[in-house]
Amino acid sequence: MYLKKPIKTSAYRMIHQAIERSASDIHFCPFEDAVHIYFRINGVRTFQTSISMDEYQSLISRLKFTSGMDIGESRKPQDGKLSVQKDSHLYDLRLSTLPTQHSESLAIRILPRHMVPNFDHLFLFPYQAQKLKKWMNRKAGLALLTGPTGCGKTTTLYALIQHLMKEKKFQTITLEDPVEKQITDVLQVQVNEKAGVTYHTGLKAALRHDPDILMVGEIRDRETARFAVHASYTGHLVFSTIHARDACSTIFRLIEMGISETDLKQILIGIASQELLPIIPPFLSGNMNQRAAILEILDGNLLERLLHDLPFNKHAPFPTFQQLRRKAYALGYINQNTLLSYNQEVI
Repeated sequence: MYLKKPIKTSAYRMIHQAIERSASDIHFCPFEDAVHIYFRINGVRTFQTSISMDEYQSLISRLKFTSGMDIGESRKPQDGKLSVQKDSHLYDLRLSTLPTQHSESLAIRILPRHMVPNFDHLFLFPYQAQKLKKWMNRKAGLALLTGPTGCGKTTTLYALIQHLMKEKKFQTITLEDPVEKQITDVLQVQVNEKAGVTYHTGLKAALRHDPDILMVGEIRDRETARFAVHASYTGHLVFSTIHARDACSTIFRLIEMGISETDLKQILIGIASQELLPIIPPFLSGNMNQRAAILEILDGNLLERLLHDLPFNKHAPFPTFQQLRRKAYALGYINQNTLLSYNQEVI
């Protein structure tokens, strides 16, 4: 549903304000006497204002109605979506409610359709972007991005696919929950578990469409993991994300999902664990969000050696996030407060 009318309510004024400030999320947090509102800007959750519970009830009812949720249901979590237009650009909004002690909390994810960043502008250290580009030259195999929610994994995947499509017109199919941005010449499939379209069933159907490249939004369970491995074995290049603490932990996570060590040795191209750092502005060449990614990367001979030595010592034989942050600080990319807040140590 598109909202093309002038903004008349406080809800839509607030959404436009969040867009103007480049916020990625809006959080409405209800308490006994008031509802606190936060914007997440450049990864930092910042308090904006408070409104009364009466104001909030009107606001959330309006947003639930326009996003296709059940207004009368407040005891169960719900999801909805809508789109707004600002300055000739469209923004998709993903809304999620969660029952709480005093009401329902509401989270809104803001997804600009027009912003798929240049792949080379995403990373603080250019050599890391070059490493990921080498993965694209493989004919088949599984390449994984990992990291916590909000670290930019999906943005990196989009930029990676967009970069690939500029090089060659691959038959590329994505399975996503939700489809966050439209990519030209890519078949994007919306996962809808209520309608029976899971990652597993979507992958199975996608293989019948002769893809060169598959992008799986997230490997969530054993079934999806096994099918992604199967797709890699049958001559497809598969990119996906998975939740794990760091690059090394991803290997153990895959083993826990039932992927054998033999399979990992045969099909795993590389693992990149991602973290976003707030960067001092002079170093932001082409980066609109004031943040850049650093990566823990496992690939090539190092990955092969680790897979042959399972179970290996957890001590990482590659640049870790902590070491990469120190390097960023030494080069003047980040300030001391950022270093201390991430490393939690005194220099």
